[in-house]
Amino acid sequence: MVNNHHDTGYKELFSYPEFVQQLIEGFAPAEIAQLMDFSTLKSHSGNYITPLFEEKIDDVVWSVNVNWQGVTQEVYLYILLEFQSSVDRTMPVRLMHYAACFYSELLKQKIITPGQGLPPVFPLVLYNGSERWTVSLDLYDMITPEPPGLLQVYQPRMRYYLVDEGRYTDEQLGLVQSPLSGVFSIEKASTNRQGLQQAVDRIVAIIQADPHKERIDKIITRWLKRHLQRLGAEVDLNQLNSLVEDKDMLAENLENWAQQERQEGERLGIEKGEKLGIEKTARNLLKLGVLSDEQIAEATGLALDEVAKLRIEGKR
Repeated sequence: MVNNHHDTGYKELFSYPEFVQQLIEGFAPAEIAQLMDFSTLKSHSGNYITPLFEEKIDDVVWSVNVNWQGVTQEVYLYILLEFQSSVDRTMPVRLMHYAACFYSELLKQKIITPGQGLPPVFPLVLYNGSERWTVSLDLYDMITPEPPGLLQVYQPRMRYYLVDEGRYTDEQLGLVQSPLSGVFSIEKASTNRQGLQQAVDRIVAIIQADPHKERIDKIITRWLKRHLQRLGAEVDLNQLNSLVEDKDMLAENLENWAQQERQEGERLGIEKGEKLGIEKTARNLLKLGVLSDEQIAEATGLALDEVAKLRIEGKR
């Protein structure tokens, strides 16, 4: 389910079949990807209201044909974008609820009938939070203590596949030469300005080698503009129309932004050092015990409440 504005760019990325294919081929189990005929990818609405809680669900849903033991059938790819700052330990419960509501919606829209049976679903959670994902991957694992053997068959099971962006190293992402892996690299490097430029250079090289580079360039450029805006980058985004054509301009802007941040960091460091020096002077004056708080505040330039706070700390 889309949780905040950060997801908007990803929601657009996965509205294109090539990015869904890149997600499955590059980050899902290879034995699953090999079964899929990606030329049959078809987008479906993930917008519906859950009947019990009137909760709006807005997930990414595609169908794709798979060939298993000579039989071709349709499988639904249920992609949940999980970009909250912390992990959601109710994820298995949520996914069971969403899958049930999804099946209910297919029946309601008469896309399937009860007599036909339910189609398979491959639930995939894409997570990019800073915390590592430690939640159970199957609802059954949340049931504690484990029920007796005779009851185990009656317990609900809902397993999902997790793509945790943060667990991939730069080397691992480098082995997946796709625009999506380049997107993941940029996400990982967002707090490192030098690493961000290297990640941008990498994705530009990937785009240039793509047979549909003009289309991919437009899609990635739109995503990157949203991403840089979210980061508060000091970059003229109005001039960024193509990552490939405007890469030199973007590199210059990113370097200027990095320089401004370095200068700001140095300024804050100096100010912090000066403040610590002033506070040390005030503490020494307090130890003398001959000056009032007002006199110390006037001598050091500190506010009166700051001097009072230092006096209290000195008595502890």
